[in-house]
Amino acid sequence: MGAVLGVAGAALAAQGVPAATGQSSATAQIPAMPQTPATGISRPPASAPLNGAFPQRPGGVEPAGVQAAGGMTSGQLATVGTPVVTPLALAADPARQHRTQIKNVASIEGIRDNQLVGYGVVVGLRGTGDTQQTIFPMQTLLSILLRMGVNVPQTGTLSAQNMQVKNMAAVFVEATLPPFSHTGEKIDVTVSSAGDARSLEGGVLLLSPLYGPDGQIYAQAQGPLVIGGYRVSAGFNTTQVNYPTTARIPGGALVERAVPFDLKQMRTVDVVLQDADFHTADRMAQAIDVNLGAPRAHVVDSRTVELIPQPGENLPELLDRVESTEIDIYPRAKVVVNERTGTVVIGGNVRLQPVQILHGGLSVNVVTEFQVSQPNAFGQGTTQVVPQTSVQANDKPVNRIELKQGATVEDLVNELQKIGATARDVISILQAMKAAGALEADLEIL
Repeated sequence: MGAVLGVAGAALAAQGVPAATGQSSATAQIPAMPQTPATGISRPPASAPLNGAFPQRPGGVEPAGVQAAGGMTSGQLATVGTPVVTPLALAADPARQHRTQIKNVASIEGIRDNQLVGYGVVVGLRGTGDTQQTIFPMQTLLSILLRMGVNVPQTGTLSAQNMQVKNMAAVFVEATLPPFSHTGEKIDVTVSSAGDARSLEGGVLLLSPLYGPDGQIYAQAQGPLVIGGYRVSAGFNTTQVNYPTTARIPGGALVERAVPFDLKQMRTVDVVLQDADFHTADRMAQAIDVNLGAPRAHVVDSRTVELIPQPGENLPELLDRVESTEIDIYPRAKVVVNERTGTVVIGGNVRLQPVQILHGGLSVNVVTEFQVSQPNAFGQGTTQVVPQTSVQANDKPVNRIELKQGATVEDLVNELQKIGATARDVISILQAMKAAGALEADLEIL
């Protein structure tokens, strides 16, 4: 008890208050405590500021061992009854994070692209267009000719039914309208064959309107096609490189109508993460507050952080400051598997638990040989084909893989290569490891 009083007396003496020797704790002269703010956390007295800012610890109390201006440690400050509160620092785990700007991992709600689609006709092909079996290209051609004053008879020798046009093809045209696009701007379009045309090489797209989801025309596309492949046929021989039935027209569409969007009408700015994560959303809100110098952002859910603009604030400047803010992101550990192609992509932040893997293989081969049964020369039988079936089963020896504590993805890949595992084997092993709890990652199968 005397030792405790001695420590308290030394702490009070450091504050300029004499120790109450020989008195009970109830009559000791204790300096008045500062008023507690609305948050319920008391502040240190102004006479004892801290030298520097330190990360906040759980409970809002500064870590032990920090020296104050009066030469006291945080433990002595706690004896007096004044917990120390410091600004919140962004905790970081260097092993599972990386730093990037908000615009690389999030977007502003309402500011997005819009998809457009249209139908048109490509002309100027070299006999590689749609055949007569495809009806709608001919109907489109007749409609275009009629609008240009050319009336094709419906009956007779020169009727539309007897027309054979091989240098045109019906196509669908698609484009993406960026946000804040204005009338007269050029955007790229993609043209894809809708009929049985063999190639669009050398073709030119006629004027085609592009529609939005609301049925309105937002752009008009026209121009020569750029194809990344070709198809050459001679008799029964054909050579094809890539897909000549799909082409692009760089800058081939002109914007005719802008998507109405006024930044001044935004009452709130919602920053939406591409990958939902509460931890990243919380860190993003804190980083925005630090950059803006005021607590203005708050987390709505695991994907959305809401920010309310102030009256008269320059909104484009605010969005620029928000998008350029750097944050620490914590991507999910993920393993992506494509069973159709045998592709396996393992993220660098995937963690493995100690595990032993025993992997073998069983192959069953069924071989059928057909033999001809020929009767004797003077026999009454007939010639028959008799199948001879044999079954062979080969069970491969079990291969063993041991992953110890601290094993990495590189270790797993090296061990799998040593046993000669194929892509199918790797997929099966990863699925089994996930089921056993040895794979700390989301397993996504395409």
